[in-house]
Amino acid sequence: MIRRAASSRSHLYPPTRAMTSAQRQENGTAIVPGIAAGPLVVMREPLSFWGGVDPATGIVIDVHHPSHGASLAGAVVMMPTSRGSCSGSGVLLELALSGRNPAALVFAAPEDTLTLGAIVAAEMFGRRIPVIRLADEAFAALSSATEATIAPDALSADHGRVRIPLAAAAQEDLELSPDDRRMLDGAGGPAAQQALRILCAMACQQGARALVDVTRAHVDGCIYAGPANLIFAEAMEALGAKVRIPTTMNAISVDHANWRRQGVAPAFGEPAARLADAYVRMGCRPSFTCAPYALPDPPAFGEAIGWSESNAVIFANSVLGARTAKHPDFLDFCIAVTGRAPLAGAFLDEGRQARRAVRIELPEGADGAAWPLIGYLAGLASPDRVPLITGLAQARPSHDDLKALCAAFGTTSAAAMLHIAGITPEAESLGGEPEDVILVTQGALADGWRKLNDGPSEVDLVAIGSPHASLDECRAVADRLGGRPLARQLSLIVTTSRDVVAAARQDGTLAKLRASGVEIVSDLCWCSITRPVFPARARVVLTNSGKYAHYGPGLSGCTVRLGTLEDCIAAALTGVAPARLPAWLS
Repeated sequence: MIRRAASSRSHLYPPTRAMTSAQRQENGTAIVPGIAAGPLVVMREPLSFWGGVDPATGIVIDVHHPSHGASLAGAVVMMPTSRGSCSGSGVLLELALSGRNPAALVFAAPEDTLTLGAIVAAEMFGRRIPVIRLADEAFAALSSATEATIAPDALSADHGRVRIPLAAAAQEDLELSPDDRRMLDGAGGPAAQQALRILCAMACQQGARALVDVTRAHVDGCIYAGPANLIFAEAMEALGAKVRIPTTMNAISVDHANWRRQGVAPAFGEPAARLADAYVRMGCRPSFTCAPYALPDPPAFGEAIGWSESNAVIFANSVLGARTAKHPDFLDFCIAVTGRAPLAGAFLDEGRQARRAVRIELPEGADGAAWPLIGYLAGLASPDRVPLITGLAQARPSHDDLKALCAAFGTTSAAAMLHIAGITPEAESLGGEPEDVILVTQGALADGWRKLNDGPSEVDLVAIGSPHASLDECRAVADRLGGRPLARQLSLIVTTSRDVVAAARQDGTLAKLRASGVEIVSDLCWCSITRPVFPARARVVLTNSGKYAHYGPGLSGCTVRLGTLEDCIAAALTGVAPARLPAWLS
């Protein structure tokens, strides 16, 4: 089991009245002020809106979340904070523009992703969703109510039984450079002015005292979650937006060159491709990968960058030692347009300091299948703070192992990074003295595997490449298949980047995979794949990705099971993969 071990030790929203730090602890803070009312939906654990909430209905689709099935439309939604994907801001904007948004959001801790979505909805589209932050005592008092009303100066519930005074967030003096001030005055054009206004609003709610130059950006908002993403991009393009720094693009929602041939409906394929094209016209590189750290010239240790996409942010911070906050969608493009980011979070040593130790009882003989499981459970053990993971120093993880760990960690934690003692570059300097220790026992590892591996034995689809498969991973699949054909009526799909497809074609790996009947899809990833590229007949999916095992059921409507690579190959050849523990956990 997982158990606690022995302790080791803005101008956009002007304040209506001053409030001391002590008062803010006793009362509440209106991060995005407004007026709202509705029934309370109380969530006891964080939720990722991307992959966790249906952007068309506002219903919770994360099958692993205790609030699965709840409708958030028109409700005052309470949760400690959000977690998971940076694309949650796009889902919230989609809900806002369709009128299916939560009436308000109430958090007990700092939160960036949904807050940014609310800022963009208000700033660019006039759709206001109040965002409130409460101290623990006030949050607990409100969570027993059934309905709530938010006014400019107070939050009340249950006909006045609960009343929590509200004040605007403290407006710190944001130090702006002369170039920043020129942009805010419109000297860089209306797009840069709009982008910097959003950046300044976000910086103020984060408590940042300044902005920082970044060398490169990675845009995640190019995923087509619905019309809102396209509306934002085309609105920025209409303002004349152009990126100011080298900017890569995340995986998109279609294979850009082949979606028509693949049978994707034009009603989806055309706006998805149009969204990607808009960002390319604004100067972004059409890299179309969720693993930008695998591109040539990855960020260097200590380099300040402006990345979005949760797995990429966590890998860049944790494994490369670069510095970036986990920027929500839309903020990433504002950073690309200005070359500036709020100097907060993981840009600072204090935001990279480990505040919890997670000790893993790793069994002898553990193989590559352990890493997504460890990341998933470490995120559950440290959902709101940077952890120092111990017990793994002798395991010698590969680049791909760490990629799998970071991606799975990002599904269950809001933290922008992690440290692994003896492995990651800042574990010794910033691992520090965590406030407490959580022990993940071998029993907890086995329970976690059973949870993610559960489901029917008969498999219809094997999913590889979430995040995008590397060339080594493609070679491993090809070598294990050894040219043998896939089982009848079964599909094996690998999603990867254009660069990897080109390299696999050159070294013969692509031909080997296709000889067995494997389909290689570039530009999109499993978290954005849709039917018919996702086979219409598939009902049970086996994957070696902890990230997709978590998000997949909600995104696809299928049973999605976590397996080892060997399980995936066996299923590909036979169509069967009985639920079982890996040998090292048995």
